[in-house]
Amino acid sequence: MLSVRQIASEIVAREGGFVNDPNDPGGATNFGVTIHTMRGLGLDLDGDGDVDVADVRLMTADRATEIFIEHYYTRPGIDRLPEALQSSVFDMQVNAGAGAVRILQRLLRDMGFDIAVDGTIGPQTIAASQAAYAQAPDHLVDAYGIARRNFYYRLADRRPASRRYATRRDGGKGGWILRAEEFISPRYHLTDAEHRARVAAWG
Repeated sequence: MLSVRQIASEIVAREGGFVNDPNDPGGATNFGVTIHTMRGLGLDLDGDGDVDVADVRLMTADRATEIFIEHYYTRPGIDRLPEALQSSVFDMQVNAGAGAVRILQRLLRDMGFDIAVDGTIGPQTIAASQAAYAQAPDHLVDAYGIARRNFYYRLADRRPASRRYATRRDGGKGGWILRAEEFISPRYHLTDAEHRARVAAWG
């Protein structure tokens, strides 16, 4: 099993460098750390008294790794989930914040566990995830990855500006879908034809 630092380093590599896409509600981002996160943490890296795009440009991969470990893994309590789930939930926490935990909680509710869907990892979510993993150790991680993939598709259904992240211009799988499928067993990956059928209504 990869260490949390290895997982965080992979997330940083996956996120890439500086981006300031007007269609991305996260705003200016560097190594996956958004300007909103930096403002929340008070990271005035250039020391000019505010946190702006110039500070985002100064973000480094090492600093991003530390931010992810502390604020997206340890503080939310992802370390208290079954170890096999941690990589995918951690990656999604970086990508979607508390939405990562809500996806897990909805999945656990679908499996019959009576827990709140509040985006917070508390005793109920920990106990339910551990029980679910004990019941289905060969399937829970894939089920979470598939739920995550479905989340991306539904988000793009509702938000046309985000469809560019779910599908490429040529109709193939976009970055969001490929990212989710990194955590899903190959036998559950969508074929290119299945993906194209799923997004056909987008035009």
